[in-house]
Amino acid sequence: MHIHIAGICGTFMGGLALIARQLGHRVTGSDQGVYPPMSTQLSTQGIGLHEGYGAHQLEPKPDLVIIGNSLSRGNTLVEAVLDQDIAYISGPQWLAEHVLADRWALAVAGTHGKTTTASLLAWILEYAGLSPGFLIGGVATNFGLSARLGKSPFFIIEADEYDTAFFDKRSKFIHYHPRTAILNNLEFDHADIFADLDAIKQQFHYFIRTIPGNGRLIVNASDPNLGQVLERGLWTETENFCAADQNPVTGIPPGPGWQYQLDKPDGSQFSLLLDGTIQGQTHWPWIGDFNVSNATAAIAAARHAGVPVGHALEALQSFRPVKRRMEIRGKVKGITVYDDFAHHPTAIRLSLQALRQAHRDRRIIAVLEPRSNSMRMGVHQHELAAALNTADQVIVFQSPGLDWDPSTISEQIGTSARVCDSINGIVEHLSKELGNGDRVIIMSNGAFGGIHEKLLERLNK
Repeated sequence: MHIHIAGICGTFMGGLALIARQLGHRVTGSDQGVYPPMSTQLSTQGIGLHEGYGAHQLEPKPDLVIIGNSLSRGNTLVEAVLDQDIAYISGPQWLAEHVLADRWALAVAGTHGKTTTASLLAWILEYAGLSPGFLIGGVATNFGLSARLGKSPFFIIEADEYDTAFFDKRSKFIHYHPRTAILNNLEFDHADIFADLDAIKQQFHYFIRTIPGNGRLIVNASDPNLGQVLERGLWTETENFCAADQNPVTGIPPGPGWQYQLDKPDGSQFSLLLDGTIQGQTHWPWIGDFNVSNATAAIAAARHAGVPVGHALEALQSFRPVKRRMEIRGKVKGITVYDDFAHHPTAIRLSLQALRQAHRDRRIIAVLEPRSNSMRMGVHQHELAAALNTADQVIVFQSPGLDWDPSTISEQIGTSARVCDSINGIVEHLSKELGNGDRVIIMSNGAFGGIHEKLLERLNK
């Protein structure tokens, strides 16, 4: 079958393309603004890409078009699909019907940490010899891919609450029907499709309704928003997880509880307890309290799939971070440049706090592109200054698409913050400002105009 994927360079749709190819289909795709790492991954796998959307991309006529949620009515390709009566489907529905129907799905949901937690879970199962399938919202470094079909009943899916398609406004995760599900956290995001936090809670409630009674729900017990979701209805066995010095919030039902305890302040060593009994300790090559929380959730989910806790803790020692999650892009003259996928003030704050814990005596420079739909709309603008203040210096990129003035951030932070409307200007400023030992963390959910490569090249000169 010839499948054409519209919006193929999105992390979900790109992973879908790999799986369709592994199922033996001929796959082509198109997107607007193609950039790595997804474009590189697809071309490496021999999947043909078209820049932009045009009716000519449907020649010869494909058997099926999978349409991403970034496309809507009025799009040239969408209109051609409808006019020519070509069969079409959403990505989540195609995955549910052709991959998940006969698999044990392990879904990871939440505002933050989905990609990391799903990657951790996939690696733990892989380390245990279970050869799981997975579809993750980023390139999992341990596998070198964002998706694969796998050889076992287990399939790990990053369960996104964003809407499915222009013709299906339910959240993507409604389609997946997992047997094991993680609820990492819940905050307001995606202001372009959700009116308020309560609208997102309702979708999470619908998601919980799809999990069977003999499945398992693994819940962050320190998140009050998740507690309010569970109060709307719960039909599945539940396990909780939180830091050892925290107690479950209202709405989280009593039951088996996982606790993690940091043995080093930066989170590179921690202990894990279940119902107050120590399960083991591990060292791993990552930092941050939030990443230890993600690992705890992944270990609990893996245990439901049959992986012993000790084996899971051992697997963490060889886990490699996901692309674009605190990824070191290069080191030049003692200066370290990080790439971090930032889409929300909480994620920004946690990344900077983790970097500070690990490098207390180093200068940290944060460079932010407010690029997500919610960021561009200014929904989080009043929270950004507090999220960024852990950094010693802050640069905010004022892109043409912003609906608000980012100078309000620099006004709140003070002289250590500045706004710049040119990527080259940021690079030039940093090249003169940076010195040995500095850590530069570049935060965006897009390519940011190739700023990482430009900065490293300039520093080399």
